[in-house]
Amino acid sequence: MPRTAFAGTGFYVPDRVVKNDELTQYMDTSDEWIIERTGIQERRWVTDGMTSAEMACRASKMAISAAGIEPGEIDAIVLGTLSPDVFFPGTGVFLQRDLGLEGIPALDVRAQCSGFVYGLSVADAWIKSGQYRTILLVGVEIHSTGIDVSTRGRDLAVLFGDGAGAAVLTATDEQDRGVLSTHIHADGNHAEMLWTEAAGSKNHPRISAEDIAAGRHYPRMEGREVFKHAVKRMPEVVMEALEANDLTTNDIDLLIPHQANLRISQMVQRRLGLEDDQVVNNIQRYGNTTAATIPIALAEAVRDERLERGDLLCLVAFGSGLTWGSALVRW
Repeated sequence: MPRTAFAGTGFYVPDRVVKNDELTQYMDTSDEWIIERTGIQERRWVTDGMTSAEMACRASKMAISAAGIEPGEIDAIVLGTLSPDVFFPGTGVFLQRDLGLEGIPALDVRAQCSGFVYGLSVADAWIKSGQYRTILLVGVEIHSTGIDVSTRGRDLAVLFGDGAGAAVLTATDEQDRGVLSTHIHADGNHAEMLWTEAAGSKNHPRISAEDIAAGRHYPRMEGREVFKHAVKRMPEVVMEALEANDLTTNDIDLLIPHQANLRISQMVQRRLGLEDDQVVNNIQRYGNTTAATIPIALAEAVRDERLERGDLLCLVAFGSGLTWGSALVRW
């Protein structure tokens, strides 16, 4: 059975840097308040006209170049996002068009912050089954056009940024490298804990003036409860992956957690007993880009030579749904 190997990575973030001090112009907050609660110092926001597909294309071209292949060698696209450019179709088909590809499947995955790990699970299954040999896996988000940039929405507005990350996955017969296993979960009992209610098809009409006045078209979160679930589920699913492969936390060379909140990542790190140099954190510079956080952090780790052949890489995510998941990769 072939294994799934990472052949190339790439990322793109918009040029516009939004520092915490800029947010004080729109809402009652401060740089100190944001850093203390989230660890975020700045984030990137798109300028008018830039789309998710465009950011995904730029990240993908970097990953394709790093993999040393031509775009036409890609057999399928799996794209994770909660912020599609349009209500339908999915962003994956626009990325396919921008890359000049034709006929290959383009699957959008709606698993929010867990989108990249969920997408990796799908791509890994396709490659292991022999259905496809080369898959482009992408996470991309534009949050800045859909958050309440006011004092009413500050608890969430300070968190989110825009960006895209991508990886080219290829089949390999080398059994000493590649994806060892993926583990994905969900618990819909807590779906309303972090969600955007409107405009959804359950509403009649999908959005109304009353919805807009009440801010139901903006994301809402029960922050303390989400925090408690995240710091429980993330270490738990990392341990699930390690135990499935007869490994321990001592075997982890690098952990890339979803960048939701620096305090969450630090608590996960402590619970796993890892050192600072074993964990990637870049939320300070980019904020929470949901499905894009892990591939952006991975591409930066590769660029900064934090991974060597044979290293054990662990990816772990948690987000709205509630969804969570992990993956172990022998680099």
